[in-house]
Amino acid sequence: MRLFAIGDLHMSGGDDKPMDIFGPQWDRHFFHIRENWLNLVRDEDVVLVPGDISWAMQLQDAAEDLAEIGRLPGRKILCKGNHDYWWNSISRVRSVVPPSITVLQHSAADLKDFVVCGTRGWMIPTKDTPLGAQDEKIYLREAERLRLALDAAAGMADGRPLIAMMHYPPLLNGEMDSAYTALMEEYHVHTAVYGHLHGAGIQIGFTGEHNGVRYELVSCDSIGFSPKLILEK
Repeated sequence: MRLFAIGDLHMSGGDDKPMDIFGPQWDRHFFHIRENWLNLVRDEDVVLVPGDISWAMQLQDAAEDLAEIGRLPGRKILCKGNHDYWWNSISRVRSVVPPSITVLQHSAADLKDFVVCGTRGWMIPTKDTPLGAQDEKIYLREAERLRLALDAAAGMADGRPLIAMMHYPPLLNGEMDSAYTALMEEYHVHTAVYGHLHGAGIQIGFTGEHNGVRYELVSCDSIGFSPKLILEK
């Protein structure tokens, strides 16, 4: 079994939303994602998708995007991003996703060779930009949700690698640790994958090892619109 990750698919949600307004690299971006996915991923593999899945506003409008993801090879594990407005009730989302998709919302899944947990996260404070009162409240709430997810995963792990999936970055280049990195270290996370950053923002995303945890930025444009191999067992 191999573990891949690719985030920020930004599927159309039933509308013809032109993504190339964000740059020529986004022209027909999901066509390229699909082709690369079909070339790389086998049915026995797992693909993590850390949020910003569809531009749809309502669940029924996201259903075809979810069905299209479901038709791709591998078991797909999804968590929510900041643009997934269609994702409200987790039970309703679970009721419409295809069998090959598992959705996580501060929860975990046992994938036989490893355990994965997922939650959205929030923006983190930086040296130059402390959070305002409302953002600080959400940031701390999301840290507690990450703890719930990690607790669930730790209860399943039994020595297997623990993979954490977030939409927002838990760590940025040149910045201080966050509540999220502290939790990753406390729970001995093997690898944390995240997305959210695009364009020039990709440069501030941290990829590498920090205090025993490996971090991987996997927003689709940061990895060439192709699922990235994270772990192989």
